[in-house]
Amino acid sequence: MRTDARLEDLLRRLAPQVLGVLVRRHGRFDACEDAVQEALLAAARQWPTDGLPERPRAWLLTVAERRLTDELRSSEARQRREEAGVPTSGPAPSDRDGEAGGEGDDTLELLLLCCDPAISPTSQMALTLRAVGGLTTGQIAAAFLVPEATMGQRISRAKAQLRERGFDRRRSGELPRLAVALHVLYLIFNEGYAASGAAEHQRRELAGEAIRLAGELRRLVPEDPEVTGLLALMLLTDARHAARTAPDGSLVPLAEQDRGRWDRPLVEEGVALLEGALAQGRIGPYQLQAAIAAVHDTAPTFDATDWAEILGLYRLLERVAPSPIVTLNHAVAAARVEGPAAGMALLDRAAAEPQMADHHRLHAVRAHLHELAGDRTAAAEAYREAARRAPSTAERRHLEREASRLAG
Repeated sequence: MRTDARLEDLLRRLAPQVLGVLVRRHGRFDACEDAVQEALLAAARQWPTDGLPERPRAWLLTVAERRLTDELRSSEARQRREEAGVPTSGPAPSDRDGEAGGEGDDTLELLLLCCDPAISPTSQMALTLRAVGGLTTGQIAAAFLVPEATMGQRISRAKAQLRERGFDRRRSGELPRLAVALHVLYLIFNEGYAASGAAEHQRRELAGEAIRLAGELRRLVPEDPEVTGLLALMLLTDARHAARTAPDGSLVPLAEQDRGRWDRPLVEEGVALLEGALAQGRIGPYQLQAAIAAVHDTAPTFDATDWAEILGLYRLLERVAPSPIVTLNHAVAAARVEGPAAGMALLDRAAAEPQMADHHRLHAVRAHLHELAGDRTAAAEAYREAARRAPSTAERRHLEREASRLAG
């Protein structure tokens, strides 16, 4: 059954809140997630006909609690659900059901609980993206550059490990989980800002939720400059969102964006946060990425961008946190400062990484460098190859338009 986009957005936003309450109450992640999924399915079936409850979160919490109680009481409940879909247990919940506990938003605690040191960092991130970000297994797989089946197995293993280990609220605040939590929020923001596999290039609520959670995390650990750096990076990036798509939904590259549409108060807030983080003297990858974003955001025009500073920041970032994506961006900056040949040398290094073989950005950067070198034919072919591999409609339209421009 399909639901409209607004209902899907509401359910996705409420799901981690409801799951956080159930996990805090009962400690059984896998059973709680099953109960929440059934409550979401019940809502998707009933709300379009019965109308939106006055308190949707309380409605979901009540239904999920009932399903979970059934599960804990009898193993036959699962079989009944599989055979009968999502039956309603008892009368329809009232709008006030589930509010008695005075529940707050448990999403941040759920984030930290999912970052359990007992499971691998990759599985921690995948599980949290499912539980907190509401991403599908396919979207998570795209973020990690792995097949969907592989990611599904990782998530299943993580659930099994958490089932054996159990959830202990006292462990949720352990700072060793902080690095994983930051990476998870970074991935959630990126998925919302440039949604993979989606027709729309931006999923505003998902990016907004990542920003909100990063702000909450900073409130809890204000002394950590990387937490502040991540929040700054999100704000400086999100400040450009209004200018990133054309009326037809196609992606507008940074060089062509109308900077008058950028959110200047958000830029100023991001820069102020970054300056505060850098002043603490412990530089990390999120601060460096925020610094790169700040150079872009404070340049009056694309041509006035200080590419030499950006190149220096990328060189430092590659030493601190090397990755193929960082190398791709480094290649673009090197080409701007030192010429296309320097960029191509870095690009070849990124292309040697197995996970980049099918990545659209590798071909898009290759096209850009070919164009800078004056080879329009090679650039057009690389843009076409990138378009064939692009995960979103907006990116595909942009890359096809670039190929047509050069071939014309």
